[in-house]
Amino acid sequence: MSNINDLPQDQRPREKLARFGAGSLSDSELLAIFLRVGVKGQSAIEIGKRLLDTYGSLSQISRLDLSDLAKEYGLGLAKAAQLCASFEIAARIARESVISTPINSPLNIYNAMVPILRNQTTESLHVMLADTRLCHIRTLSISQGTVNQTTCHPRDVLRPVITSQAYGFVLVHNHPSGDSSPSRADDQMTQRILTAAELMQVRFIDHIIIGQSIDGKDPYYSYRESGNLF
Repeated sequence: MSNINDLPQDQRPREKLARFGAGSLSDSELLAIFLRVGVKGQSAIEIGKRLLDTYGSLSQISRLDLSDLAKEYGLGLAKAAQLCASFEIAARIARESVISTPINSPLNIYNAMVPILRNQTTESLHVMLADTRLCHIRTLSISQGTVNQTTCHPRDVLRPVITSQAYGFVLVHNHPSGDSSPSRADDQMTQRILTAAELMQVRFIDHIIIGQSIDGKDPYYSYRESGNLF
């Protein structure tokens, strides 16, 4: 296959989308929609499959910056820019959806934040503010770390909690390695912030670490659920 037009009508990505909806398309077909046309010897679907074979998933492809994507055979600057824009649109939609999410369980928090954090190549720390019913008020980015560590001072977390007159807050950060197990530095940071929160009489609801599901483990770690936040 080197040309999408060689496919039967009902197997072409745009026609499938129109007839069955976007959910009927494979990852490579979704990529082909953005790429539109292929290059000599490779259709847009085949380029999409090659990208997925090379990087493993849409999530991994979305981590690439514009210059790296543009170097891929069959893309170039224009198509790479389209893909980067599509990934950013998805991230912004995810950020908007967080607003309506009740943050009363680790799973809710994970589901709300994973679209934002799973593609980050460095650790990123966020604070989610909550009212007395544990409804979400807003989420703020606190710090950007390295590939395996993020740090912050308790005042950086508590300042927006207090100025927003929030009842409590949730800390959320990611582990780009995929292993959601807390590090010694994570434990120390959590304890410092817990002590400060108690002094300021605001509720530290939870600290969630977002990773991936590895060997059957949960894709997140909750300090409260694990009994390490009292």
